[in-house]
Amino acid sequence: MGEITLPGNPPIAVLLRRSARARRLSLRLSQLDGRVTLTLPRRLPEREALAFLRDKESWLRGHLDARVPEVRVALGAALPVEGAMRQIVAGQGARVALHPAEIAVPGDAARVAAKLQGWLRARARDRLAAASDLYAARLGRSYSRLTLRDTRSRWGSCSSSGGLMYSWRLILAPPEVLDYVAAHEVAHLAEMNHSAAFWDTVTALYGDWRAPRRWLRDEGSGLHRYRFGD
Repeated sequence: MGEITLPGNPPIAVLLRRSARARRLSLRLSQLDGRVTLTLPRRLPEREALAFLRDKESWLRGHLDARVPEVRVALGAALPVEGAMRQIVAGQGARVALHPAEIAVPGDAARVAAKLQGWLRARARDRLAAASDLYAARLGRSYSRLTLRDTRSRWGSCSSSGGLMYSWRLILAPPEVLDYVAAHEVAHLAEMNHSAAFWDTVTALYGDWRAPRRWLRDEGSGLHRYRFGD
């Protein structure tokens, strides 16, 4: 994979990805990190790729300008926890403390991001395990394990062996969104597809899932704007 630069103010770095399966040029802007990737057929000259970029420059700059900027997690920054924005402040004692408008993180200021991330992951595991247990009991099925990751392409998954995986960033979303994702993945214990029967199962477990699903579609990518230094 190479890289070229689209001149301008500012210049835009573009990753070039050649693919034997590509039949045409395709441009992708990641909403997660702003990375621009141009996929092109293996033998297409690079000058044609640059000409294609110039043709798409207005579209590309418009979308880059519209991106929500990243937030570095540190004292003074604001971070959503369970859907409510909280300002990160210095705390006392040994434990992170959650308040209606603040989240207090004790210890060295340089370690705030790492300590807060660990606390959020632990809270996410507790909430997701409780929700998964609840929905699995309703379904009459059991899952084999529960793991957390910082996934960018999906909020959760269910393996054929009954393993549930979730993004720990769901703890940043409103509680009903976390609950919906848990119900969605638990439903896959019975229906390993997205058929009508699957959605009927989600409805039986959770209720009307349309609003939280819409929230994830419209707002979910914003949960990745918070950078913990990882």
